Amino acid sequence: MRLGEDFIDEIKGRVRLSDLVGRSVQLKRQGREFVGLSPFKKEKTPSFYVNDDKRFYHCFSSGKHGDAFSWLQEIEGLSFMEAAERLAAEAGLSLPESDPQHEERTQRRKSLVEWMEAAQAFFLRSLRAPQAEHARDYLKGRGLTGLDCKHFGIGYAPAGRHDLKDELVSAGAPVDDLIECGLLIQPDDGSPYDRFRDRIMFPIHDPRGRLVAFGGRALSKDVRAKYLNSPETPIFHKGSVLYNFPKARRAAADPKAGAKGLIVAEGYLDVIALARAGLEQAVAPLGTAVTEEQLQLLWRAGDEPVMCLDGDRAGQAAALKAAERALPLLEPGRTLRFAFMPEGQDPDDVLSASGPKALHGLVEDTRALIDVLWEHEVELEPLTDPDRRAGFRKRIRALTSTIANNDVREEYKAEFERRMDAAFGPPRREQGYQGRGGQRDWRGGRQVRLGASAEMKRRLGVQQGRVDAADLRRGVTNTNGMMLLVALLEWPDLVEELIEEIALISFGPLDNLRDGVLDACSLGPAVSSSELQAELLSRGFAQDIKRLEVNRGPMRATIGGPDASVAVRAGAWRRLASVYMRQCGSQEQREELRALAEKKITENDSESVRSISEAYRRENARDESD
Repeated sequence: MRLGEDFIDEIKGRVRLSDLVGRSVQLKRQGREFVGLSPFKKEKTPSFYVNDDKRFYHCFSSGKHGDAFSWLQEIEGLSFMEAAERLAAEAGLSLPESDPQHEERTQRRKSLVEWMEAAQAFFLRSLRAPQAEHARDYLKGRGLTGLDCKHFGIGYAPAGRHDLKDELVSAGAPVDDLIECGLLIQPDDGSPYDRFRDRIMFPIHDPRGRLVAFGGRALSKDVRAKYLNSPETPIFHKGSVLYNFPKARRAAADPKAGAKGLIVAEGYLDVIALARAGLEQAVAPLGTAVTEEQLQLLWRAGDEPVMCLDGDRAGQAAALKAAERALPLLEPGRTLRFAFMPEGQDPDDVLSASGPKALHGLVEDTRALIDVLWEHEVELEPLTDPDRRAGFRKRIRALTSTIANNDVREEYKAEFERRMDAAFGPPRREQGYQGRGGQRDWRGGRQVRLGASAEMKRRLGVQQGRVDAADLRRGVTNTNGMMLLVALLEWPDLVEELIEEIALISFGPLDNLRDGVLDACSLGPAVSSSELQAELLSRGFAQDIKRLEVNRGPMRATIGGPDASVAVRAGAWRRLASVYMRQCGSQEQREELRALAEKKITENDSESVRSISEAYRRENARDESD
């Protein structure tokens, strides 16, 4: 009996090679691979590698290389079919019975793929033809070069109803085959005609790299369907394929890329924009929500794929669907993360307007799956009375119950309970304790000082209302001010370093959010970013936090990433604050902030902030000359 390639590939996808090899060889994770001593030769230095993403092992000392099947043949002396039977049982599959019809179907699919490849060659030629000038102009207008089109195999389907049909039939293609693979449409009456007409064509490959479908982007505004995909066929099942998966998987497996997984964009041009920015590990579902099969594909290429979505309501809804679909499938270390584009923009817009660095910053600024679920439920309705809060708890617990893995389910349950206690639990105050800055509220086991921002302002002599109405209006939309606040949400350890400067700055209508940050961070054990945001959400700041999210990527690029020290980030924050105050603050506030920041910088003799100090003084000198 001969096994089909599809069945063999299914087994390899279900059996993790490192688990299989790890029963005989002691393996240790090293980056994206596992390493151990060679099972084929005696050695003291490990030279045996296993790569789950690529599904192979390689022994440098002996030169042996193979997959799960060859491993069992090599180590246990099994025949290929014996190894297949063992692996199929482990994968929960049954070996197919000998079936001549199966071989016939395999050959049939192979011939359909060949006609798809012939169609692709036709589309590529058509893009270079004179009648495709408007198609080339469209692609140039989207920033695509000839090399981009070649890399992604982008072509053009002419406007005629029978151009592709005539081309392939003359090459020997049976019309029935072209209908079966979705290239032609058979009307109820009349002759078949081309499915794709006057469209930019994007080839779609299955996980094994076979060309199985096309996506077409209409060039005419009068066409009802802007995007049109191939229909379901014997070789194409929409829910089990991701656009650009073979290329993206190879890119994600490259150690130089430093990727933890694939990036999931919303469409073909989003994927191409990400690749043009250097993020070649991008894929896209085919016009539908991500399916379970597509999630399994994503996790084959890395444990933390990133859903890159538009920041509008549709993007938020797509994030929620993906999160809920992923919950039952989560395993330790295997999850989804989410990145959002600014509202009204997609990756191509960001790349064109702000460049690759800004797009990288937005994609790297990810949010955890649990945060997406939590924030959706928090914002679903006002949680101002016991009945609604009880409904909220019930919905949260229902989500948790769908997680199949016990360890992950318990961790989610514990985290959700902690957040609910922080948001709604009754305060448990120490008897007889009163802090100098107000009462202390015990939430989730940590101290939160209430009224600290007001006390700080009193101690500094900060007066309210010293920024006029025009300044406040500018502060509402000033990006620099929003970046300053986002930095505090991202790195609460900055608050201790900058608390006096923070209290001196007015953020207009966001002053209440600033006060909430000061209150939560001013006393007690160090607070994490997730704890701070949970506290602020419980105080009703969900909309303000959501509004600031679009500034998180640019903020990281301006103030520094997670690897920067607190001193370096604080220095960058002060420089940005100087620019912001020059734009929005009163002269009196600017002078107070400058004097205080200068004092702080002078006190800090760290080499890491010396250049920041000099830059800050130059900024202030330029301010004086304005």
